[in-house]
Amino acid sequence: MMRKVCVVDTNVVVSGLIGSRSGPPARLLRAMLGGGVPYLMSGDLLDEYSSVLRRPKITRLHGLATEEINRLLAYMVANAMWRDPVAGTGAPDARDNHLWALLNSHPQGVLVTGDRLLVENPPNGASVLSPRHFVDAFTSSDET
Repeated sequence: MMRKVCVVDTNVVVSGLIGSRSGPPARLLRAMLGGGVPYLMSGDLLDEYSSVLRRPKITRLHGLATEEINRLLAYMVANAMWRDPVAGTGAPDARDNHLWALLNSHPQGVLVTGDRLLVENPPNGASVLSPRHFVDAFTSSDET
């Protein structure tokens, strides 16, 4: 099995928490937290995870208390490969430039996102996959 290092978009983390436990986002999130999938993290991505997970609408869906969100984020940081990439440009949506920068910080990086605009417009030389395609291609059933 080929070992990729992922950059996991916020929409995948949220979907992993609120969607079906057997769905690809939840399987990927479990694999990340269980050490089965290496992943990259940056300050910008952590800030985005934190702010989105704390939105009232999202909080109602995932049901996590503030302390539980804090523990989840701390665990994610502790198990991530931390990067401080140089600010990037070129993402189809400028709000996603931090993802492009993080993706470009590792030669085996692959962005996992549910955002079709990003999947359909990957940066040169990089991979952008949906959660389903990533889980099918790069995880084994014992990791998920």
